[in-house]
Parts: sequence; structure tokens; C-alpha cells
Amino acid sequence: MRIDTAMVLAAGLGTRIRSLDPETPKPLIKVAGKPLIDYAFETLAAGGVNRAVVNVHHRADQLEAHLGAVSEVEVVVSDEREQLLETGGGILKALPHLGEAFFSTNTDAILLGGNPADALAKAWNEKTDVLLLLVPKDRTSGYPGKGDFSLDGSGKVVPMREEQPLVFTGLQILRRSLFEGSPIEPVSTRAFWSKAEASGRMRGIVHTGEWMHVGDPEGHAAAEERLGERQG
Repeated sequence: MRIDTAMVLAAGLGTRIRSLDPETPKPLIKVAGKPLIDYAFETLAAGGVNRAVVNVHHRADQLEAHLGAVSEVEVVVSDEREQLLETGGGILKALPHLGEAFFSTNTDAILLGGNPADALAKAWNEKTDVLLLLVPKDRTSGYPGKGDFSLDGSGKVVPMREEQPLVFTGLQILRRSLFEGSPIEPVSTRAFWSKAEASGRMRGIVHTGEWMHVGDPEGHAAAEERLGERQG
């Protein structure tokens, strides 16, 4: 199955990073001279995506103006100005524009190394409803947490414990049928993860490169430094 559509989650308020630039929505915050959302488009396009649905809410006019100039993929705007629907609700509203299986990505991180979207697509199969791209904690920056997941020998996600070796990068593939029939309302994607996990259809693969979380000023500074090292 070719996976050529994606949901780009760009409607969040970005409160933790707002002090860096109060007038700019988080997806347009620049790292090494490039808006965060453009890194997401590049990752998706490299994996074969040609259409991306982008939800907008906070400073939506600014974001829409930028989206009009995006060339990597066709962009469809999902307007959440009136009500912020969270991650799962945003996907539910965008569902008519998404394929039977589709990528979903956050816009507060940068992936380095390999072709992560392509790797996910190659690992996708009919026995999976959720496929997460994970990264070991020691290959992250800007991430102070205790990890999100472990994987068993078959690649299935092990239920969350207090401390885990792998971190969710924000990039995943989701099956459309997991969402069909649910009302469009504010809900987290984790509610749909729970359904997939309960049926043994939630898996993960490990990213071979690095992941930089840019959720606050400290994460932004770390990403600027890391990209500066690579470019230098």
C-alpha cells in the first residue's frame, strides 16, 4: 500500500516556547533559519507524501500565509479557529482528506538521519493500526522525560511504565478505520492508541538517527547548536 497523505498537527498553542517569540506560532519558529513545519514537510515528502492536511488555530492567519508558499506537498488547511480539537479530534475533522493509512506528525521536532517516513511505510502491514517512530533517549535533545515505550521482540508496543527506553518522535502511521464512526470533538490521539493496543495492533520501529524536540527555549537552543555543528 502506498501511503501518500499526512496529517500535520499545527494547531497547538505552543505556550512553553512562546517566550522565545510571542508573535509567531510554534510551527513557524525557525531553527537554523527554517520554520519547524518545513522540516516536517521535508520528512514527509521524502517518504512519498504528496498531500498534507494541516490544522490551524493559534495565529492561524500567519500560518495559512506560510502554507500558501509550500511546494514540497499539496496542502489542505483544516480550520480549527472556532474550536481547538486536540490531536485526535484534529485527525477526525481531516479524515475526508486522508487515505486508508496516513502519516501523522507533530511540528515541534526535527528528525536527523535516514529517511524516517520511508522506513515507517516499509514497516507498515495489514496487521497494524498504529505504527510509531521511536528513538532511544540517548539520541534525543530537548527531551527531559523518562521515555514513552518499550517494544517486544515482534515490534509490538509494551504498555507504558514509569521509565521507558524509547521516546515517541511525533511521527506515525495510522489506519483510517481506527477513527471512522467517532464524533468530531476534542480528543487525544492516545484514545485511539488504546484501541489499537488492546487488540495487539499497535507497533513501533526505532529511528536510526537523531531526534531534536523543540518544545521550549532550551530545546530550541539545543537544536540550533546541533544543526550548527552539522553545518559547520
